[in-house]
Amino acid sequence: MRSILLDTGVFVALLDSSERRHKRCVAFFREFKGKLLTTEPVLTETLYLLNSSIKAQKTCIEFILKGGVALIPQSIGSLSRAAALIEKYRDIPMDFADATLVVLAEETGVDEVFTLDNKGFNSYRIHGKKAFKIWPE
Repeated sequence: MRSILLDTGVFVALLDSSERRHKRCVAFFREFKGKLLTTEPVLTETLYLLNSSIKAQKTCIEFILKGGVALIPQSIGSLSRAAALIEKYRDIPMDFADATLVVLAEETGVDEVFTLDNKGFNSYRIHGKKAFKIWPE
């Protein structure tokens, strides 16, 4: 089964119909057949950005609870690797949530990401070599 990493901007856009890229993200999501993976820092960042809407926050959490996204916890090793990546990509810069997605890609072999952060994910490399396939195009 195909897997894809879910980034914060898309998660917010899926839940907030006033977000200018909402329709584009929903269209891709409806067509996608596979498994979405994300990290706890992405969830935290998403909930923070949805803070003005308790309804959207609740929908976000329910989406995860119903299995819409697999929430992958961080290990000590993944936290260490994320810190190293943040330092490596400090000129872009890379935030913690993005770093955890790159680490998750390294750990799982998933090289596709559902993101609105084209600048970052066009620059980041899996194991320092492999580029991400970014969705939606």
